[in-house]
Amino acid sequence: MSRCRILFPLALLLLLVLLMGACVSTPTSSTIQAGFVQRSMEFEGRSYRYAVFVPAHRPGDALPVVLFLHGSGERGDDGDAQTRAGLGPYLRSHAADFPALVVMPQAGKGEEWMGDNARMALAVLDAASAEFGGDPDRTYATGMSMGGYGTWEVALAAPERFAALVPVCGGVVAPRAVRPTLKVTEVADLPDPYTALATRLRHVPAWMFHGALDDLVPPDDDRRLHAAAQDVGADFRYTEYPEGNHNAWDATYASQAMWDWLFAQRRPEETR
Repeated sequence: MSRCRILFPLALLLLLVLLMGACVSTPTSSTIQAGFVQRSMEFEGRSYRYAVFVPAHRPGDALPVVLFLHGSGERGDDGDAQTRAGLGPYLRSHAADFPALVVMPQAGKGEEWMGDNARMALAVLDAASAEFGGDPDRTYATGMSMGGYGTWEVALAAPERFAALVPVCGGVVAPRAVRPTLKVTEVADLPDPYTALATRLRHVPAWMFHGALDDLVPPDDDRRLHAAAQDVGADFRYTEYPEGNHNAWDATYASQAMWDWLFAQRRPEETR
């Protein structure tokens, strides 16, 4: 038997092995596992940890992106607490079918979603969107309590960035004297902060949610903001749970109607 006749089958076998290896190592949409991944970022001289929920199913090349801002109880630097309340538990129970990337930054102990943290949240949003293929025309912001204030804060900082907003049990001005820093800093000290906010974000649809019995962040601000939005022609919806207290987030994030509305929103062409 000639040497060529021996080497040819060996070369063919090697080629098949290489092709099989390439097929195994190439990820596809069906092999992506849903769940949370941890990331960190150096931003303005400080290290931040954040979490990203990566969906199992990728219906297209680019994913819708939800920026989630946590409440006061999830502040810290572990990069995980913000996944344990609010949107995180909902994602864990719907990991197989939730269709969007969710970006979860974390504010430090005793801090608010203002200034450095608002800029950090936007930087984290950009980093995660670039890494996992987020769709800039279907990028949304939501948050609960302190994060409801933060939703307005980041939207005012980058109004062209978001297709829609869902602030939950948030507000505009400080709800209690003992927490004077809990406010939307760009407008809270203006003579009419509600009209100012609604006017500046007139082009961004929003759906606000609040409990009527909320004794931590009373619903007065959301009622006033909704009225101001109607006066200036802003597309702000408002849902108030008649028997709800501060925890308006479980009902909101469990609402399929809310998600259907949110994912139907697209960033208008003039802001792209």
